[in-house]
Amino acid sequence: MPRAKTNLLIQSLRGTSQVFFMENALTGVLFFAAMAYASSISGIWATTIGAALGVIVATLTARLLECDETSVASGLYGFNGVLVGAALPTFIAASPQLWASIVIGAAASTVFTAAFSATLTGKWGIPGSTGPFVLTGWLMVAAAYSFGRLHVTGEAPKLAGDLAQSGIGIPAPTELVAIFFRNIAQVFLLGSAVSGVIILAGILIASVPAGIAAAAGSLVSMVVAIAMGADPSAVSQGLYGFSPVLTAMAVGLIFLTPSPRVAVYAGLATVMTVFVQGALDVMVAPAGIPSFTAPYVLTMYLFIAPKKLMAPHPHGPVADPMIDDQGKIPGKAAGTAR
Repeated sequence: MPRAKTNLLIQSLRGTSQVFFMENALTGVLFFAAMAYASSISGIWATTIGAALGVIVATLTARLLECDETSVASGLYGFNGVLVGAALPTFIAASPQLWASIVIGAAASTVFTAAFSATLTGKWGIPGSTGPFVLTGWLMVAAAYSFGRLHVTGEAPKLAGDLAQSGIGIPAPTELVAIFFRNIAQVFLLGSAVSGVIILAGILIASVPAGIAAAAGSLVSMVVAIAMGADPSAVSQGLYGFSPVLTAMAVGLIFLTPSPRVAVYAGLATVMTVFVQGALDVMVAPAGIPSFTAPYVLTMYLFIAPKKLMAPHPHGPVADPMIDDQGKIPGKAAGTAR
């Protein structure tokens, strides 16, 4: 069956798997299983339902706009939508207006994905990755403060000085294992270690090297965050680890050709992402918005920009989605780990 004829369900599942750079419908099923498990233990299903709605709307929007069929079939227009759908119910209370916001945000994320491709990817060869999700999420959560029928949940905005924390000791071994898997789960805004196990299994099914890179990113970020005395509660929840996990995969495997030199380079990028996480958390807190995956996005952009010095993987420049360095649509979808 031609990839352009792939049905909506398969495209949506591939879009879900593309959050971790995979193109595998079974991986997408496991990612939804991880979300469903977290919802079952919390009793809150809005995140899982929102993620499903988000990826379907984003994929449908790409089809209606007649975006590159191969990229749509690969799920490259869906992963920002699934993240928007998972994020908005996490920070905005459930209401009819929330579901309308998810539909609007997911559809907009497709347009933003195309815009990022036409600028970052088309001109500089930098993949947009989850940048469209970050932009959409920031705009939608910030806008919720202006609308009386949308209620932003969580703590009130803080001043930067309120975020200073004392040092953290080394957690017990069982807690370290839990943090390791929560780092992975938090990419989907999940606080469950079991969900992290399921997600890592989904990555490994699609690509063993990608699973190893994800595990390395989680381990490095945990060590750095604890060593630097980051907020113990945030470390325990995996909030210092999810962006470094993506950075380790993106820089070490997906967008650059793997080699010992690239591994060291990716290690530096992963460590730096922890510092960027801390910095952006302080910077966005007064605005009352989360950093989302912005620490990964910013670090990845800066470390991928000099890719010609690092022997770029031939699929790297068109990772998300559609335009090569000459501004042409490639004949084959790119940016997925296999």
